[in-house]
Amino acid sequence: MAAKAVLLLLALLPFSSLALNQDFCVADLPRGDTPAGYPCKPQTDVTADDFYYRGLGTTGPTINPFNIGLSSAFVTRFPGVNGLGISAARVDFAPGGVVPLHSHPGGTELLFVIEGTVSAGFITSLTNKVLTKTLYKGDLMVFPQGLLHFQYNLGNDTAVALSSYSSANPGLMILDFALFANDLPSDVVSKVTVLDELEVRKLKALFGGTG
Repeated sequence: MAAKAVLLLLALLPFSSLALNQDFCVADLPRGDTPAGYPCKPQTDVTADDFYYRGLGTTGPTINPFNIGLSSAFVTRFPGVNGLGISAARVDFAPGGVVPLHSHPGGTELLFVIEGTVSAGFITSLTNKVLTKTLYKGDLMVFPQGLLHFQYNLGNDTAVALSSYSSANPGLMILDFALFANDLPSDVVSKVTVLDELEVRKLKALFGGTG
């Protein structure tokens, strides 16, 4: 049994050592994503621009109806983070702005408040306990990988936060869009959510769903 375990470990070594022996693996985006991440751009083609990104310097596009601006530095926009287990995003909360319940299937999030006052929390998977904190300028909060979490602006002025992630591509699933921006028939959504079908139809209309 031990011999089999050693053989299995040896079989895996070429793959793990390849990652360890490379300084970096700039994503070759045109070649497409794979379960192991993006293929590496030839190092002869790598430039300093691959490791530089200024997209978080200004407010990102507004996401309606949540009244927030979001800009991200995931691998699809910042190829230099490919394989490095890190990425970032910026959120600008207008007064009343909210980042609704969402999850990142591929990474843990660390939120840092730059300006304003933000309420933030997540829901545990074992007991459905909600853990919330009020965050002020300079505060940090961590959201474990895959758990539903949220943030919203508590103040009357714009709040700004920067998030970092333990993955180059943490993914994003916003619960409202998952439930109401799809083409699942409204009566089915009503059954699986125990929501009134008329309310489901209203929400589908709001979020652009069909069915």
